[in-house]
Amino acid sequence: MARTIRDAALESRTARSRLKPRGQPYYRGLEPGLLHLGYRKPLAGAGKWLARHYVGDATYRLHKIGSADDYSDPDGTVILSYKQAQTQARKLLVEQAGAGVGTVGDAMDSYIRYLEGDGRSRSAIQGVRYADRAFIRPTLGDIELAKLTADQLRRWRDDLVRKPARLRTKAGAPQQYRRSDDSDARRARRATAKRIWAALQAALNRAFEDEKVASDQAWRRVKSLRNTDLARARYLTVAEAKRLINAANPEFRPLLQAALLSGARYGQLVALTVADFNPDVGTLRLRSRKGRGNEKTYYAHLSDEGQDFFARACAGRAGTDLIFTRTDGTAWGRANQIDPIKRASARAKINPPVNFHVTRHTFASHAIMNGAPLLVVAKTLGHSDTRMVERVYGHLAPSFVADAIRAAAPRFGISAGNVRSLATKS
Repeated sequence: MARTIRDAALESRTARSRLKPRGQPYYRGLEPGLLHLGYRKPLAGAGKWLARHYVGDATYRLHKIGSADDYSDPDGTVILSYKQAQTQARKLLVEQAGAGVGTVGDAMDSYIRYLEGDGRSRSAIQGVRYADRAFIRPTLGDIELAKLTADQLRRWRDDLVRKPARLRTKAGAPQQYRRSDDSDARRARRATAKRIWAALQAALNRAFEDEKVASDQAWRRVKSLRNTDLARARYLTVAEAKRLINAANPEFRPLLQAALLSGARYGQLVALTVADFNPDVGTLRLRSRKGRGNEKTYYAHLSDEGQDFFARACAGRAGTDLIFTRTDGTAWGRANQIDPIKRASARAKINPPVNFHVTRHTFASHAIMNGAPLLVVAKTLGHSDTRMVERVYGHLAPSFVADAIRAAAPRFGISAGNVRSLATKS
C-alpha cells in the first residue's frame, strides 16, 4: 500500500478552512513530476479534490475525483478524506495512463544503455548483462512494467535464494549447479540474490525516473535481504604463499609475487607501467574503476622487500613500458591468470585451490596481524574508509580484549602432547 504523503495545509478540515478561496487548486506532489493531488477551495461549500498527472510534452491532465470532507464524514466514494483522495488519485493515474510503457526486459535494455553512456567499467556492465540474461529476463522479462507487483518480485527473488549456485557450463549443454549446501553456500546464494536484485531495482528506478512507469511502489515494498554478510576471507600462511610462488610457472611468477607484495588486484597489476612505480618514496600508483565508473587513482606504499622487487622489475626500462608482460612481450589478458594460479595451487598442494584474489586477502591479513592500523591497510587497498576492512579483516586485528584474555585467562596445565602442525614448513 502506498504511503500517505503528509501536508499540514491539506490533511485536516481545520487546516483547509484557513486556506483562501481561489480558482487555482492547492497542490501536493504524490509522485514528483508525475502525479499531484489538488484541493480547490470555493467561496462557499465543500472543497473539491482533483488529480493532476503528467502526460508528456510539458502537459498535465486534470481529473475531478470527489468532494472533500469539509462538512460531512467521508464515505470513500463521493466524499473523501485527504488520505482517501490520495488513494483515488493513484488509482486514476493507473487507469488513465496505463501506468507503464514497456516490459521489465525493456527496462533492463534501457538501463544497460545508460551504464554504457555513463562510462561504467566493462566488468560492471558485463555483470549486469549476465544477471539479466541468466536470472532476470527468463522469469520477469516479458512482464509489463504496469503489471509488475511486489509479490512477483518477492517470489522471484526468493527463488534465487533457493536455487544452487550455477557452474560454468559449455554452450548448449544443460546448466550445471554446485551441490554444496553448507552455511557458507547458503550465505553466498543470499549475497548473490541481493546483488542481482540491486541490478534489477536500479533498472526499475531508472524506468520510473524516465517516466516509463507511473509508480515505484511495487519494488519499494520489497525489503532488502538480510544475513548476507561476507564470509571470512581466506588467506595464505607465509609458508603456503612461498610454496605457491615456487610452484608457479616462470612467466606467471613475477605477477604473483607483485600481488603478494602490494595487495593490488590482477587488473591493476597488468596495467602498471614503469612510471607508476616511484622509487624515491616507494609507492605504486594504482587505478580502479568501481561504483559509478569513474577512475580512481591512489598510491600504495611498499615494504622494503616490495620496493626492491619493483626496482628490479623496472630497471633499465622506459616509463611507458608495462611492468608485467607475457614471455612473448604481449600484455596479460583479462582472464589469463585463472589457469596459471589453478595449476600452481595443484603443484603446491593447496587445497581447495585458490584464485588470484587470495593474494590481496593474504597481503591485508598479514599486515593487520602484524599490527598495521586498519586505516593504513584500507588506504593501501584503495578504500576511502575502514568499513570494508573492518568487516573482512577486523577479527584479525590485535585488540585490547584479546591481549587481556590471553594474559588473564586461567591456565590448567593441559598438555598439547608432542603433535606439531606442519603448516610452518616451507
